Amino acid sequence: MMSITYLPIGDGQFLYLATVLNLHSGQLAGWSIAAHMRTELVTDALRAAAAARGAVGLAGAIFHSDNGAQYVSRNFADVCRELGVTRSGGAVGTSALTG
Repeated sequence: MMSITYLPIGDGQFLYLATVLNLHSGQLAGWSIAAHMRTELVTDALRAAAAARGAVGLAGAIFHSDNGAQYVSRNFADVCRELGVTRSGGAVGTSALTG
């Protein structure tokens, strides 16, 4: 599962923290931080999770997220396909798993 957290840094500005959480273990699997919320924020976090698993990678994993623009983008779909990840999205207007 992935989520994006807004981190206030003063003067009305934010950094954005994308985290990948392993729902089986409850552990943080990967993360990325940036001054933007473009798709690269979440693809970098997903790649970090894959790198942290080493040779095992993320092949066969199911990735759940909301239907935010970053997660429904072609770039994100391409990275998921490259890493062998199956995407799963919640229904619009629900947040049971993504908070």
